[in-house]
Amino acid sequence: MAVDADRFRDAVARFASGVAVVTTRGAEGLHGLTVSSFCALSLQPPLVLVCIDRLAQSADLIAASGGFGVSVLGGRQQLLADRFAGRGPLVNRRFDGVPYFVARSGAPLLRDSLAWLDCTLVGEHPGGDHVIFVGQVEAAGTGAASTALVYWNRAFYRLPVET
Repeated sequence: MAVDADRFRDAVARFASGVAVVTTRGAEGLHGLTVSSFCALSLQPPLVLVCIDRLAQSADLIAASGGFGVSVLGGRQQLLADRFAGRGPLVNRRFDGVPYFVARSGAPLLRDSLAWLDCTLVGEHPGGDHVIFVGQVEAAGTGAASTALVYWNRAFYRLPVET
């Protein structure tokens, strides 16, 4: 028998994770979504995966675009995490007021993030009520943020970064 959904949600909320914004560019413009289910998958070739609710607009847009960007957020970027999660002032398709740049895929990558990855979509797999997108990293970089933004027990925290 499967575990109760509320008990499962409470248990996985205790897993601290980094916070990232997954972005893409489509026919209708730019799009982004805050995620905590992102991780490195392989070093050779360099692969990452992101999990997106299959009913979310982002899932369709990533599948159609053939690529996506990942911006790992620093501690001072909580406002962006909230905005791209739909909990703050909405970000329009032009990303007004959001500092970004583009790399190879054309997906917007957020400036001042801890790290960024520009990916070509190489796999799409069902995962229950989510879609697992696998991206091959075509370009990557790091920023100079002094704190990391982490998500634990349904809240954001800042974690100092030692350099």
